[in-house]
Amino acid sequence: MDGILNINKPPGKTSAEVVAWVKRLSAERRVGHAGTLDPQASGVLPVCLGQGTRVIEFLASAAKTYRAQVELGVATDTYDSEGKVTFKGDISGINREKLGSALNSFSGLIRQTPPMYSAIKYRGKPLYQLARAGISVKRKSRPAKIYKIELIDFTLPVATIEVVCGKGTYIRSLAHDLGRSLGCGAYLKGLIRLSYGIFDIKEAISLSQFDDAFRSGYWQRFVYPIDTVLLSWAAVVVSNKTAQSIKQGRPVVLENTGDSSTGDAQFPSSLSSFDDYCRAYTPDGCFVGMLRFKAESGQWQPEKVFLQGVK
Repeated sequence: MDGILNINKPPGKTSAEVVAWVKRLSAERRVGHAGTLDPQASGVLPVCLGQGTRVIEFLASAAKTYRAQVELGVATDTYDSEGKVTFKGDISGINREKLGSALNSFSGLIRQTPPMYSAIKYRGKPLYQLARAGISVKRKSRPAKIYKIELIDFTLPVATIEVVCGKGTYIRSLAHDLGRSLGCGAYLKGLIRLSYGIFDIKEAISLSQFDDAFRSGYWQRFVYPIDTVLLSWAAVVVSNKTAQSIKQGRPVVLENTGDSSTGDAQFPSSLSSFDDYCRAYTPDGCFVGMLRFKAESGQWQPEKVFLQGVK
């Protein structure tokens, strides 16, 4: 089974535990997830099966939407409710106007320092392992993109915010930095991932739903095709002969009009050398793979070949 599941991860389970659970039920050897959620967080967790694991890197760049509860007046060493309190501040002067102004300062391209309790590696070891051993190291700040940040609800001491962000954004760091900006301290009290790229929490299935579907023999209905996460790319239809070349990893030339000698079908004129990638299909609609344009040769190099329906 090749494809992607849209799992609604419950709080209390790690992302790795969800993968192990799906792997056991599906009996699929290759299973992985995109976008780790902290154990106490919940929401959309894309779980990739079989050849679907090969598109995880492209899922990583997709925008994500979170709803976060941020408690003001307290800071912790983990930046969430699991850590030790490191600071307590006065929140009596915090109102909607002041909070909204602080939130606006985090819109756009910002820089974040990852929390010590994170999976980022330092000299081969995850930071959280060092943190648990009482070791703190200096972390380099990283760029993060915040497309949208909005105050949804505010009742002291808790602010509920919705954030649409790009790859590598730490909502825990965002909560911590918000507290520093306000001068009162803050930590992430709760977090739900509402969407991840095309996957939305409204269509996500719970572990119990997946378990029921597995026992009833219809769990495959919840598996999205591999190319679902690539639908924003241009698509081309190639002849079976060209599909064979792609299958063999050979670069191909794609013209803007159909080639009667090869049987290649016409594809959208919007495809050009300005596109980095495109999706290739056989005339009967089978997904062949992903091609990447090489400007120096004017050819499209097979980047990942899936061989679905190609003989």
